[in-house]
Amino acid sequence: MTQQPAAGEWIETNRAWWDERAPLHAQSKSYDLAGFLAGRDTLRPYEPVEVGDVKGKTLLHLMCHIGLDTLSWARRGAQVTGLDFSDSALEIAADTAARTGVDAEFIVADVYKSAEALAPRTFDIVYTGTGVLQWLPDIDAWARNVAALVAPGGIFYLADFHPFGDIIDDEVKSLRRSYFDRGPFVEQQPGSYADQRAQTTANTSAMWTHHIGSIVNALATAGLRLEFLHEYDFTDAPSFYGLEQDEDGFWRFPEGRWQIPLMFSLRASKDA
Repeated sequence: MTQQPAAGEWIETNRAWWDERAPLHAQSKSYDLAGFLAGRDTLRPYEPVEVGDVKGKTLLHLMCHIGLDTLSWARRGAQVTGLDFSDSALEIAADTAARTGVDAEFIVADVYKSAEALAPRTFDIVYTGTGVLQWLPDIDAWARNVAALVAPGGIFYLADFHPFGDIIDDEVKSLRRSYFDRGPFVEQQPGSYADQRAQTTANTSAMWTHHIGSIVNALATAGLRLEFLHEYDFTDAPSFYGLEQDEDGFWRFPEGRWQIPLMFSLRASKDA
């Protein structure tokens, strides 16, 4: 029986995957860096509504990649810090901040060492955007870092793809695996979700699934109080066969098809 690599080894494998793809993403149509430089806001419409006014508040964006969402919060008045484990991604983020004249700080660190890397600082808002949870081998250790970084009276906000989508096949006809299977699920595939034809060499990645209960319980155990959990019937990417794009830009299944949760958001707070 072949022994699986430890979580730390998978993190290093994933770091190589992201380091190679960050420059590809900055050049891709999907990320539309030129549009961002011209003023495009990358936040999903419901995020600013659910987070609330950020003017003058300190905001930490964990696993921020090339920083477009981070800088979008800065344009809305937040004092932003972005953290990611990829040097390559944060070089692009810092360059983009300079080119737009936006004040931002970027820190290279693994999310599991984020509280240590930023100590003794805490933040009014800790934010995590889409496509993040699947890269986490240990949801409980992640939640402890998140909670340590939220200032008393502050909030944590997360918007991500719903884990139920991980178990459905692409044509939404059957289950690929149990909802409670965690992984790691290892892929060997060139290219990227932003450019499938890109020529790449670091093509191994490992991902995990965390069901909604495990996410909520991890945050609660770490000392945060859940304010809301929303599940949505739309997604910002055409990830399944049969999705149709609406006027608001989101993708949904038409009437008559299975209606399943495709995205979710939650907000949790720390007592003052």
